[in-house]
Amino acid sequence: MSEERRRQYAWALYDWGNSAFATTVIAGLFPIFFEQYWASNLDSGTRTFWLGVASSVSSLVVVILAPLLGSVADRGGLKKRFLAVFTALGVLSTAAFYWVGQGEWMIATILFTLGSIGFQAGTSFYDSLIVNVARDEQMDRVSSLGYGLGYLGGGALFALNVMMVLKPQMFGLADAAAATKTSFLLVALWWALFAIPLFRKVPEQRARGSSAMADLRAGIGQLRATVGELRKLKPVWMFLLAYWLYIDGVDTIVRMAVDYGLTLGFPSSSLITALLMVQFIGFPAAIGFGFIAGRIGTKRALYIALSVYIGVTCWAYLLQTVAQFYLMAAAIGLVQGGVQALSRSYYARLIPADKAGEFFGFYNMLGKFAAVLGPIAVGVTKLLTGDARLSMLILVLFFIVGMLLLSRVPNPEPAPAA
Repeated sequence: MSEERRRQYAWALYDWGNSAFATTVIAGLFPIFFEQYWASNLDSGTRTFWLGVASSVSSLVVVILAPLLGSVADRGGLKKRFLAVFTALGVLSTAAFYWVGQGEWMIATILFTLGSIGFQAGTSFYDSLIVNVARDEQMDRVSSLGYGLGYLGGGALFALNVMMVLKPQMFGLADAAAATKTSFLLVALWWALFAIPLFRKVPEQRARGSSAMADLRAGIGQLRATVGELRKLKPVWMFLLAYWLYIDGVDTIVRMAVDYGLTLGFPSSSLITALLMVQFIGFPAAIGFGFIAGRIGTKRALYIALSVYIGVTCWAYLLQTVAQFYLMAAAIGLVQGGVQALSRSYYARLIPADKAGEFFGFYNMLGKFAAVLGPIAVGVTKLLTGDARLSMLILVLFFIVGMLLLSRVPNPEPAPAA
């Protein structure tokens, strides 16, 4: 294996590691354990309020910090250092769940907020490092490799954690509570372990003779200049607008699918099974989309994936059985990683490589704003019509308008040959 390929795998393995936080903590065990163990002494409304506060605060912090720290990282060659800081924050906060006792909901909320900041902010710097390991013609394949390994790694540990919680005695654990706490500890160790190759192999040149304050002042100046010039970079802001809309639809389906299944009367065990299906189908599918993009072009591959989302959303309107829900989960698994991976690689080609940290700060900032309009549209439609099926169908508009805006984004110019 060439040194270039080793660096690409080292970069992608970070996704394998940190995706465990997304699957086990954010989507899987934390909301359930918070309700049944840490905040069992609170009423339902108060529990929901504090979970919302934790999610909102962490996203707001990242929205504020990501572009600024990205510009500082670009100026000083500090992307790996910032990634190390936020990885440590996420890992240590997640590991600390192990020692939080029953009823200590405020400590759990604070740790979840800190862990989410570490995960989200770290992802911004991880994304920006793709320009350090992949040439222009490799972007789709390398980005897809990262998302593919993320689905597989996050899904593998999540499957193990679910087994631990359902059958704790099989693993020598006292009960489901002990199993859940151990699962959080495993997530922290998994994340830390698979972050090591990136820090060892991925190159980054530190700016010579620069100080922290000089980097900060220069970064603030660069951020101001970029914000002022962004209106001139039509391909970039047009893509960001398209991305915001269609990824809002994608994230809304991710967030609302389980609730929608419960509304239709499907058992929760079936919904967890569907979630695991998406993870494991997403692994080969995300990598496959990298090769598809290499054959037909990134934008056309995105059109295919978004068209499948339109079909799936229309299908959800007619959904009747658990078997159909499984088929819908499989369809989502086939394209979800493709949309995420190809959006990242397409954007990486549009932006200046020497400002990748800052521009990916904007990219991830919009990612945090995603799933804002979608849930509101779903909720308002259901409130006005009383029809849960119709409320999901409204998401078709997000994909259609996003595709129309994407069609107006010019293809990035090929990078000069080395």
